[in-house]
Amino acid sequence: MEPESPTTRKSSVRGTAALIIAVVVIVGMAIVFRLLFLIILGIGVIVAVILSLWHRFRPLKEENVDNKHPLGLG
Repeated sequence: MEPESPTTRKSSVRGTAALIIAVVVIVGMAIVFRLLFLIILGIGVIVAVILSLWHRFRPLKEENVDNKHPLGLG
C-alpha cells in the first residue's frame, strides 16, 4: 500500500469540515425558523383576540354602514 499523499488527506479533512458546517447551518436555520414561526403565530393569536374583543364590545350596526349595496345589485 502506498502512503496517502498530503493533498488527499487535506481534501478529506476539508470535506468533513464542510459537512459539519453544513449540518450546523441547517440545524441553526431550523431553530431560527421555528422560533420565528412561533413569534408570528403568537402575534396572530394576540391580534385575533383583540379583534374578537373589539367586535364583541363594539358590534357593527346597520346604521353605521354607509353604502349597503356597493355594486348596485340590491
